[in-house]
Amino acid sequence: MEEPSTDHVFIHRAARPRRLPAAALAKARSAYFCGACGFESARWLGRCPTCDAWNTFAETPVHKPPPRGPAATRPRAGGPTTASGPLRLADIDDRRIARIGTGLPEFDACLGGGLVPGSLILLGGPPGAGKSTLLLQIAEGLSRAGASAVYVCGEESAAQTKLRAQRLGLGAGESLLVFAETNLRAILDDLEARRPDILIVDSIQTMWLPDVESYAGSVSQIRDCTQLLMEFAKRTGCATFLVGHITKDGAIAGPRLLEHLVDTVLYFEGDATGEYRIVRAYKNRFGSVDEICVFAMHDSGLSEITDPSALFLNGRGDRPSGSCVVPSLVGTRPVLVEIQALVGETSYGTPRRLAANLDPARLAMIIAVLERRSGMQLGGHDVYASVAGGLRINEPAADLGIALAIASAFRNVPIDANVAAFGELGLSGEVRAVGQGARRTAEAAKLGFTRAISPDTVRDIAAAVRSALD
Repeated sequence: MEEPSTDHVFIHRAARPRRLPAAALAKARSAYFCGACGFESARWLGRCPTCDAWNTFAETPVHKPPPRGPAATRPRAGGPTTASGPLRLADIDDRRIARIGTGLPEFDACLGGGLVPGSLILLGGPPGAGKSTLLLQIAEGLSRAGASAVYVCGEESAAQTKLRAQRLGLGAGESLLVFAETNLRAILDDLEARRPDILIVDSIQTMWLPDVESYAGSVSQIRDCTQLLMEFAKRTGCATFLVGHITKDGAIAGPRLLEHLVDTVLYFEGDATGEYRIVRAYKNRFGSVDEICVFAMHDSGLSEITDPSALFLNGRGDRPSGSCVVPSLVGTRPVLVEIQALVGETSYGTPRRLAANLDPARLAMIIAVLERRSGMQLGGHDVYASVAGGLRINEPAADLGIALAIASAFRNVPIDANVAAFGELGLSGEVRAVGQGARRTAEAAKLGFTRAISPDTVRDIAAAVRSALD
């Protein structure tokens, strides 16, 4: 009888598939993220549907190994420590959410009344606006008041942070700790035992986690680091500040999820090279949005401006044509701003309409209303409009002031220096009522304005132009 071939047996065993562990069979899911705005997609796209950028998508693994070390045993974000079920709203202890004053009253008002324990605040702005300077002043002031603060400097060394504090004339707070580290896992492991009252991370784009397979500043790192910081803040009651970089388009770098996770988004707006800095609240779960805080930049740091209206109208006297004062409502505060306009004959076939610190679409609508409802032939003229002082105005109550400034520049007739105007313009030319009219008028009267052109005094744009210029 013929012996079976050993080669056949060898080939048969070699062809048998090798069994792999179940963990090795699990495939890590990957997603594609836009490097400009952080938009997530299940497949590669040549053009981002959110920011319209081309060739910015990169593949990033989404699977993340479970955390190691002490962080693996921590409870989930915001999880209850003593109760395991839902609580009645009336039974929740509210003593832990008493607001903390930063020592800057205007900044506290921008936050809604002060720092809320456990809140996560994102501060963004262009380079050199004063983000690190402001937060270092706040940390030093809170530490002097007895609060324990930790300043995590990911972009500077501890010695460089000390030099900046000396340049600003800040004292050495005994309870202010400087942590020069970018590994967020090591930072949180150290802070578990300290439990500080205030944590400042400068900046979130420099933080990284060893469990995430991407470089610091990538979409995955920013998202996962922010989630861990949110968990730490909600669980321990530590008020946390995050410094965020911005892209070339002016948006905060990283995924859009970053702004959804945090409780408050503050942003430095205006010219970063000027003397004054404006901080605006674009999102606030503990206060009203659009609140502003105005700072003056000096060699010793940032100092608050308690009367923004006087600042934006500084040096105002007898003005030439094309100027109108508008009592605008910024958040909950009435602020007087000066709208300036310039109208000239166009040198090109198509007239230009340029707006600075105003909505360009709103400006185009106001010009159309002036042409149709008040008989001004602006089709062959360039129109430029801006808000003096760098404050951005978005509310419709400034429509009447913008229209009167354009009409004054077109007719070359100045508006009386004691006149302020506010109101919304409709497409039919009517002047519509706006909210908080009494507060706007009272703020104008406080600064010496004796007459207000408002929906209470005029009905349409033609009557408003006659009242202001005739």
